Amino acid sequence: MTKRFPLARVLTFLTLVLILGLPQNAAAQDQDPAQAQAQAQVVDPPTRVARLNYVQGSVSFQPAGEQDWLEADVNRPLTTGDNLWADKESRGEVHIGATAIRLSSETGISFLNLDDRTVQLQLAQGTIEVHVRRLEPGNAFEIDTPNLAFTLAASGEYRIETNPDGNSTEITVREGAGQVTGAGESYDLSAGQQYIFNGTDQLAFNAQAAPEFDDFEDWCQAQDQRENSSASARYVSRDVDGYYDLDGNGEWQTDPDYGAIWVPGGVAPGWAPYRYGHWVWIGPWGWTWVEDEPWGFAPFHYGRWAFVRGGWGWVPGPMVVRPVYAPALVGFVGGAGGLGVAVGFGSGFSGVAWFPLGPRDIYLPGYHASPRYVQNINITNTRVLNVTQVTTVYNNYVTNSNVGANRLDYTYAHNAVAVTAVSRETFVGARPVATAFVRVTPEQLQSAHVVEQTSLAPTRASFVAATAKPARARPAVAFSARPVVARLNPPAPAVSHSALRTFNGPAAAPARSPVPMYNNDSLARTPQYPNTDARANISTNANDRQNGNGNANANERPNTNERPPANDAAQPRPPVKFTPPTKAKDDDYDVHPPLNHHANTPPPAEHQPAPASHPAPAPHESAAAPSRPKS
Repeated sequence: MTKRFPLARVLTFLTLVLILGLPQNAAAQDQDPAQAQAQAQVVDPPTRVARLNYVQGSVSFQPAGEQDWLEADVNRPLTTGDNLWADKESRGEVHIGATAIRLSSETGISFLNLDDRTVQLQLAQGTIEVHVRRLEPGNAFEIDTPNLAFTLAASGEYRIETNPDGNSTEITVREGAGQVTGAGESYDLSAGQQYIFNGTDQLAFNAQAAPEFDDFEDWCQAQDQRENSSASARYVSRDVDGYYDLDGNGEWQTDPDYGAIWVPGGVAPGWAPYRYGHWVWIGPWGWTWVEDEPWGFAPFHYGRWAFVRGGWGWVPGPMVVRPVYAPALVGFVGGAGGLGVAVGFGSGFSGVAWFPLGPRDIYLPGYHASPRYVQNINITNTRVLNVTQVTTVYNNYVTNSNVGANRLDYTYAHNAVAVTAVSRETFVGARPVATAFVRVTPEQLQSAHVVEQTSLAPTRASFVAATAKPARARPAVAFSARPVVARLNPPAPAVSHSALRTFNGPAAAPARSPVPMYNNDSLARTPQYPNTDARANISTNANDRQNGNGNANANERPNTNERPPANDAAQPRPPVKFTPPTKAKDDDYDVHPPLNHHANTPPPAEHQPAPASHPAPAPHESAAAPSRPKS
């Protein structure tokens, strides 16, 4: 439950515009060792998310912490704990940056873990095709099925199929390489081969030449070619999902101040960024914008918007590897209390107002983040800012508690064309903004009254769009009830939202979601329903390991994302050395014409053993399986 505090004062001028509150960290020149150690344990949110970008037929979505299945929303960010189901005669396509994951008919996947270093998927049943265009060193990409864990070792194209009974998995390696682990055994998989693994307690496998493409893989190749030939890839990093959606929905122009900008076509008169969509709460970031237009992913989570020549244009960031995802690159008209403020525009209206950030505006996240994260999220999303500007603003902002003296000059804070205002109920209730927003005039902005309050906390309605429709189809068996073999221990699942209060309603303690038991040869292959938090202690995701916080679970919800106390924010922090992002070029990605549809080379004469770092006993092979040399 969020505590409410009495109103502190009424401001008679337009106050400082805040960006979702204050970050957790600040930077300065010195800090004692204890403080430095505490800062080192800050867990930044992931810098990437997944997104369902294509739907054919009926594709359903189950948000983390929810029990109900809903019709999928193509622009809602997906992260750890979210589930997808493609029904009979349906298909879907998911992107995690440049990586594409395609779902065939009657296929279900769950995001067991998605952070900066780890992609871990559960394939509950059905068929997926995975095209990894770039696998960075030190990153893990794992696909878990009911009888094995498949770890990708290189970029390439992979087809994985598991039957509904959970006792057989078929893997076709078109390009790349990988390793299968299950039943205490490990197998190396090479390109041009199809491998069939049967059994659960013991694995038997058969290897043969990869077969010719079927209709599903032909479609996957067509989707790849769409990305390969995208004109927008000349201006936008391939790690920015949705760049291909810009083709045909607008045009690229050259601006004397910003260079290449993308101008949307066919938008309504008076259209403005962050006005045609809705807000939802997605942990660990918090309030997240979901745009209505089918092309509305990349321009609302990366880059900046600029009002030029009487219209809006999107200014992408530099062409770099892994630009940092943002939940919404906006500024909020607010007071010292952060987002949850009442903005008075006369006529008895009181609500929440925001505007898009311009190319020279610095984004200060309201969720907890380190100085390095703040540097990266700004530098990878704008071409006209440098790290010195970001660091200076960041340091001044978090170390100066005097709001009046700490005023920032945002490009569109006073521009009525840019500002969108809605009621608190519309905002918190995840309702459509386009039909409920209030137009403001320059005079109203100049005389706006801003009341300092606590941040707006999410309600149960905040996690699912008000317009979401119940799914027409759902899997017969819940994913959490299916066994799954996992080589990596995924984080504990998100808490259930079912017990959260409705708007202005009573609050209750959230209940924990059912937790599937992951079989890494020491755990049972059955679902488990714990009544304590002990399950969280067995998992340490890669982001936690990087930050030295072994028990943290950054994706667990609900998360108030409140800023730290003022006296804590004012503490001196150590300087942060900035590392420039790596420039991106097509040579770094697996971009090539569609693959040959014919069968590949014959299977190898023998199957090599697993690396010494992952020793395994001799496998239980089928009669048709090639033998492995004994060590």
